Amino acid sequence: MRRSEFDRAVADEFGARGGSLLTDLVLSAVGGRTSVDALAAGVDPRDVWLALCAETDVPENRRYGVGRLEPRRS
Repeated sequence: MRRSEFDRAVADEFGARGGSLLTDLVLSAVGGRTSVDALAAGVDPRDVWLALCAETDVPENRRYGVGRLEPRRS
């Protein structure tokens, strides 16, 4: 997962509250850091996304493959 895909996934799943979740919610799965701190420390965006989903009880069917743009049609 690229950082841009992470950002889209957060916006799609959490909407306006996504920003505050990234800066305020401490995630034990990424070393007791917030999402912002974990990303700054070099933690893979996919790992941060999955930790954020687990902490906020996002259903598993909405955790994988999100954030990707739809393929362009010719």
